[in-house]
Formats: sequence, structure tokens, C-alpha cells
Amino acid sequence: MEPNETNPLKDGALTENSRGLGTVTMKMIKERAIEIAAMNGRGASELKPTDYVAANQELTGQPSVTPEEAALEDAPESERWDPVPGSTGQKTPATPSEDEDEEGRSDNEKLVDEGINAAENDNAEQAAKDAAENNL
Repeated sequence: MEPNETNPLKDGALTENSRGLGTVTMKMIKERAIEIAAMNGRGASELKPTDYVAANQELTGQPSVTPEEAALEDAPESERWDPVPGSTGQKTPATPSEDEDEEGRSDNEKLVDEGINAAENDNAEQAAKDAAENNL
């Protein structure tokens, strides 16, 4: 076995400078849990179960994610949040806002359209006048 490989039979065994310190004890877990609580602004009398879990995971080298979280991380982004698995959903029809007409045009769009129509009419009238003057 290579020196860098871990021995699965020694899970939970600690080393310091390649010198074995033995198996993780409850005393070691409690001491580390107190340190974790202190880092989170709590005293030794305010330990939470999560402090013990984190301390145990750190000392034994266990991953800090649950199998469910690991499976979720492995899932494609599109499948990570699915409120009703298998449901494709449905599109909600768009409702016009207060400043839109039945065709979905806003007040500004209606004003622009009116202005364009008025300009076209003015141009047509002017062209008709010019044509009438040229024919006289």
C-alpha cells in the first residue's frame, strides 16, 4: 500500500505528524464541539446537536453532506427543484395590464400609432393637393 493511500480499516483514527493518536473518543468530539460552538458565538453550555455532528464529521473524516444532498448535487441543474415530479406544468394566459388594450398595446404604443396614421393622412392629403395644383 502506498504511503498516501488511506486504510479503510483505520477510519476514525487520528494522526499527528504521521504518529497515530488513536481512535476518536467522545471526549475528543465534545472538545471539538465546544470549539465549534465558540466559533459560532456560543458557550460550552449552549452546545447544539449540530455541533456534535460537525465535530464527529471533522474528526472522523466523514463527508459533511448527507447522501440525499450528495444525490441532489449530482443531479442535473434542471432536475434539482421539481415541486411536483413528473409534472410539466401549464402556461398561464397573460392578462393585460391596466395601461394596455385588448391587443396588448400600451398607451404609448397607441399614441405612436395614432401619430403615424395622422402623418400618413397628412402626407396623402398633401400629395393630393400637389397633384391637383399640378393638373390645373
